Amino acid sequence: MTPVAGPRLRLFLTVALVLLSGGPLVIALASLSGIGHRWVDILAQFVAPAMMAAVVLALGALALRLGAASLCTGLVCIVLLIAGSPQWFPARGRPSGGQDFTVYFANLHFRNNDIEVMTASIREADPDIVVLIEAGDTAGANLDTLLPGLPYRVTTARTTGGSGPARSLIASRWPLEDLAPDMQRLHGVAALVETPAGPVSVAGVHLTRPWPYQFQWGQIIQAQELIDWRRTVDGPVIVAGDFNSVSSARIGRMIRADTDLIAAPGWPGTWHSAMPAWTAITIDQIYRSPDLALMERRLGRPNGSDHRPVISRFVRADTRPAA
Repeated sequence: MTPVAGPRLRLFLTVALVLLSGGPLVIALASLSGIGHRWVDILAQFVAPAMMAAVVLALGALALRLGAASLCTGLVCIVLLIAGSPQWFPARGRPSGGQDFTVYFANLHFRNNDIEVMTASIREADPDIVVLIEAGDTAGANLDTLLPGLPYRVTTARTTGGSGPARSLIASRWPLEDLAPDMQRLHGVAALVETPAGPVSVAGVHLTRPWPYQFQWGQIIQAQELIDWRRTVDGPVIVAGDFNSVSSARIGRMIRADTDLIAAPGWPGTWHSAMPAWTAITIDQIYRSPDLALMERRLGRPNGSDHRPVISRFVRADTRPAA
């Protein structure tokens, strides 16, 4: 093949691509390290954008026919794939049959006043259960419009802490019982929903922003509170929330280590909604207990928030040992 550039330019481009791939590599190593220090954890949040950047660099190296740069950037892509695999390829469980049900989760953003867009997003998802956090005054005053066909509801009191004046709620097409959880730090709400698959405990939570945007122990304290709550609940469990952390970073590792909860796949990403979903990070997650199997996880129609909604479909799992 004929080189696409002279030797000096090729050397310059090779060095440039190798140096540029250093940033994504540092993020991958931060994620793989398992170190919980705040400096390392903040880097570990950005595995997905780093993966996209590394892929672009690798494609550029291949297009320019730069062998050394192609090898280097390709290896970085592989390391990032390994680093991101816990959040992108978690176990889904084995369905046991029976009726499935769909959960819609969203951080609506307390300043979001577009009730028509919010309603259209939920209507298109056609969910059986809706979990909303940071529902502002407009959403709170229009619940019947926002949640048609979901008459059974549990709503927290309006609070002015956290991001702003808002409430959390769970709505269902089936009867539910308020579990009245002690989740003040999590802005939490929980209910036992009588689904056709049997009773399922459903919780909605909202963790604070990570350091350096909030004090460094904030998320850890909240994660421990969630872990403590999980230990009080029997049977199938779903926890949906804005964790302000990807599931493969420090907070996700805490939850996996101290509970049996499993996050749904974290790609495409949910935040920020102004970014293409394939470059966004998944801080909005839906966790399940092993007695539920995940049939589907997808993003919902935009709802006016800076977070994309997450739609997941579940069924009872076959927990018998594989033959």
